[in-house]
Amino acid sequence: MKLLIADDEPLARARLRSLAAGIADVDIAGEAANGKQALYLSCELAPDIILLDIRMPVMDGLEAAQHLAALENPPAVIFTTAYGDHALAAFEAQAVDYLLKPIRKERLEQALGKAGKLNRAQLHAVSQHRGDGNSGCGSRARTHISAHSAGKIELVAVSDILYFQADQKYVTVRHTAGKVLIEESLKSLEEEFTGHFTRIHRNALVANAYLAGMSKNSAGHCEAVLRGCSDTLEISRSHLTTVKKMLMG
Repeated sequence: MKLLIADDEPLARARLRSLAAGIADVDIAGEAANGKQALYLSCELAPDIILLDIRMPVMDGLEAAQHLAALENPPAVIFTTAYGDHALAAFEAQAVDYLLKPIRKERLEQALGKAGKLNRAQLHAVSQHRGDGNSGCGSRARTHISAHSAGKIELVAVSDILYFQADQKYVTVRHTAGKVLIEESLKSLEEEFTGHFTRIHRNALVANAYLAGMSKNSAGHCEAVLRGCSDTLEISRSHLTTVKKMLMG
């Protein structure tokens, strides 16, 4: 089985590598220092299992597991952590197992053996069970949005997103460097990022940080003015009051 190790501490990665190296049929495919690296390496290396530390910079393990679950062929996830209070959230994120540091070789071998018994179809079923949009473990909001295409993943920081706009089954994510398409509902995005995005139309959410004002077009309809973006987004009458309050507040 191919194993990916993700931990922000070099010594912790070295210990896990040493422990795993002594277990039969384990091939260490690579190492990552944070959840974001783990996601990109998972797409590149296609590991069967990932040992995923929970507390990491850039993107923590819980959020990384959410994005991993949305992959077409997700790896099994075994969380590792020094903090026992994350156990419930870890299992909500569909972890195969949960290892508390310091990890013993016997316990690691047991977890890897359990993970190795899961096939790809079962892992895909886990991903489907998490539902569309997957708004986070409990009330956790993601720091990144992930877009998937041809076995690759593109991560967009939520702080760089100007707006979400729905069009049939897809949602366009307009960010500071371009656009990506995701298959999530606008409603779930609105619920997840309450306080950071404002609905201006039944088909659009605008980032409060980029909402600069309003203007009227030649047809007399109100449109949102966004910082650093010339795109035009109509503000519906039913959401006009909400937008005005946001701009005044």
